[in-house]
Amino acid sequence: MKKLSGRFVRTAVFVLAVSLLLTCFAVSASAASYRQGDSGDTVVTIQTKLKRWGYYTGAVDGIYGSSTVSAVKYFQRANGLTEDGVVGAATLRALGMEGGGTTNSATNADVALLAKVISAEARGEPYSGQVAVGAVILNRVNNPSFPSTIAGVVYEPGAFTCMVDGQIDQPVADSAYQAARDALNGADPSGGALYYFNPDTATSAWIWSRPLITVIGKHRFCA
Repeated sequence: MKKLSGRFVRTAVFVLAVSLLLTCFAVSASAASYRQGDSGDTVVTIQTKLKRWGYYTGAVDGIYGSSTVSAVKYFQRANGLTEDGVVGAATLRALGMEGGGTTNSATNADVALLAKVISAEARGEPYSGQVAVGAVILNRVNNPSFPSTIAGVVYEPGAFTCMVDGQIDQPVADSAYQAARDALNGADPSGGALYYFNPDTATSAWIWSRPLITVIGKHRFCA
């Protein structure tokens, strides 16, 4: 058996070391989570989103303290997530901070149209409810049973009350633009819903038959 050269051995060891390093980095990245005691820019982003959506009332200081833990648990409970106070992969996705973002491919027209529908359908609702309405539209875009574009979903006959009663042409609330961007970034307080309705005004037996996912403000969000 031919003896391996020292250069070959050194090269093999180097390649193995790099492979192990990349593997460890990938595992670490995929397992990223934030919990009490952490601090930094990501915690600032978490606090900002929770505060904007009405889950957090503390200071946005980048320190993951007990108030942030309580807010995270509140958000998790409202969105059907494991209520552990830790912002892991699932909670990051629900906050629109990991995966599923579509902002880069969304046009200004997409943002404007999404904001118009959010404003018309959810004006006066909690901010998380506005984001949830936008998320429902995007969930439909990604579902094969619906049109594959935002405009296609919005203009589908009878899909949204605001397209029938003229509310779509009302001035757009400033919060609706931010809600549209958050939804496009992947935030989904609806928990993956395809439908929503106001139980005080809904008369369709079919919509009442849809499985309930969550309730935000005056809207029931359903599968």
